[in-house]
Amino acid sequence: MLADIGAQLGGWALPIAGVFGLLIGSFLNVVIARLPVMLEREWETEARAILEHEPNSEREHFDLIRPRSRCPQCQRPIRALENVPILSFLFLRGRCPGCGTRISWQYPAVEALTALLFVVTVWQLGPGSAGLLALVFTAVLIAASGIDARTTLLPDQLTLPLLWLGLLVNIPGTFTDLQSAVIGAAAGYLTLWLIFHGFRLLTGKEGMGFGDFKLLAALGAWLGWQALPVILLLASLVGAVVGIALILLRGRDRNIPIPFGPYLAAAGWLALIWGDELLALYFPQGF
Repeated sequence: MLADIGAQLGGWALPIAGVFGLLIGSFLNVVIARLPVMLEREWETEARAILEHEPNSEREHFDLIRPRSRCPQCQRPIRALENVPILSFLFLRGRCPGCGTRISWQYPAVEALTALLFVVTVWQLGPGSAGLLALVFTAVLIAASGIDARTTLLPDQLTLPLLWLGLLVNIPGTFTDLQSAVIGAAAGYLTLWLIFHGFRLLTGKEGMGFGDFKLLAALGAWLGWQALPVILLLASLVGAVVGIALILLRGRDRNIPIPFGPYLAAAGWLALIWGDELLALYFPQGF
């Protein structure tokens, strides 16, 4: 059925993917901004319950939908016409119409990135079932990357559903066979788990978080164990280059942690779209 819908879309598939990407990107901005706050409040409530303190019942209900989006400075609610992806940012000249506070470039950047990646995904994989599933994969990676970049946190609420969904979509062999997906999930987690503990034994420091293990496990579940070497090589290379650049250009303290999740996510997305070409590039003799 999805294949029939994709065939009917014809030349409209890419423009529709772009517009859909803008709308989803707007929602992903909400996820990136609110999910960490929701988790902090949940942890605080659990801690209060353990310590036998009454939870703070006076707090305003807070989730991905309520309260309405508003300026963090003057608390002015954002109207519907002020929330149109990219266009509203340009029309408002990047400032709150109430108090003039600058609006973060994150919002149009995430919307534009999501639209671009959605177009490329549909262009490469088509508007059928594989392409639509790949859009879900892409959206979750963008949200997880944004949260990790801001907070150095990769929420289980994103990585674990992505892992299980990867195993489910590969039951019919959508992106790889089920055996490779299961091995990929286990190998992805264990690889970074071993690196983590080896690094801690050698240096006494923790080189990454457990969320990275789960994210690589999810990528292995979607793409199979064969893609893991390419993902790790790409992510490590880009991460090292960016880390060195931050130290040299900005004088960043090398002891300040640099989130690894965005590099894993970018490498995983590239492996999804151009996996065969990347494997042939890195392993010309076969793998």
